[in-house]
Amino acid sequence: MVQGDFERDDLSDHISCSLKRNQKKQFKRNKKDYTRLADHIGQFPLVMISPNDSIIITEGSEERRKFVDNVISQTDNKYLDTLIQYNKILLQRNTLLKNIKEKGVFDIGLLEVLNIQLSEVGEVIYERRKRFMEEFLPAFQRHYSFLSESAEEVSLVYESALHHQRLERLLEESLDKDRALERTTQGIHKDDLLFTIHTDMPLKKFGSQGQQKSFLIALKLAQYSFLTAQKNFKPLLLLDDIFDKLDDRRTKMLMQMVSNDEFGQIFITDTNAGRIRHIFEEIGQPIRIFDISAGKING
Repeated sequence: MVQGDFERDDLSDHISCSLKRNQKKQFKRNKKDYTRLADHIGQFPLVMISPNDSIIITEGSEERRKFVDNVISQTDNKYLDTLIQYNKILLQRNTLLKNIKEKGVFDIGLLEVLNIQLSEVGEVIYERRKRFMEEFLPAFQRHYSFLSESAEEVSLVYESALHHQRLERLLEESLDKDRALERTTQGIHKDDLLFTIHTDMPLKKFGSQGQQKSFLIALKLAQYSFLTAQKNFKPLLLLDDIFDKLDDRRTKMLMQMVSNDEFGQIFITDTNAGRIRHIFEEIGQPIRIFDISAGKING
């Protein structure tokens, strides 16, 4: 079991998560089960920056969509419900496409109904993602520019086939391809984020490790800024092994940034306590260091 007390505006909430053998995880707020786990999302927002974030750059489009969807879902419960609905309809359409090939039965009427349903829900998600990117981009550019001291130019672009055509039309035009591949090849489940550096060069290929790390940090700090604006209070910020692949200058700029009034409570993990002390002495900010050894916390 892991549990903790969260305080905000003189109110306190006790949150716990427990797991028993051969049972599902159980989440409780003030000793009461959530009716739906989705109701917990966004209630106690936090932003975590860790080495695992590199998959947002190095892996496929699913990881980048997941990043966008997770941020929006923390501020918009309806978006999460709509996304769940879209995935259910998508599964039904893919199952129908497989049955056409396996059983030789083509129910065109059912396919048309699923196309309409998928389009209606998909258009809502597309519009919400597009609006989110318009709000998100300025904060991202501001954070990256500060971290890099404007040393290089980067860009973040939302890519979607729906920029050019309605989803229902795209589904109709891709029917032959969908039947051959037995899956839906058009839709918001194919959206992506394009990361570039030096005007139009792919970040994954041409960005150094430090530049990629700076890009990821700027993404997460922009997430923090977005959540703060939407929630009207500051989330928690967790920085895990943050100094890896960052040069001393960018490390100092990052610590200066998160020490200002825009950010609230921050936790930083590192294996080098001396490095942490030195950085914060340089920028003149107070810290409290906890030493964790053999499962015990001292500090």
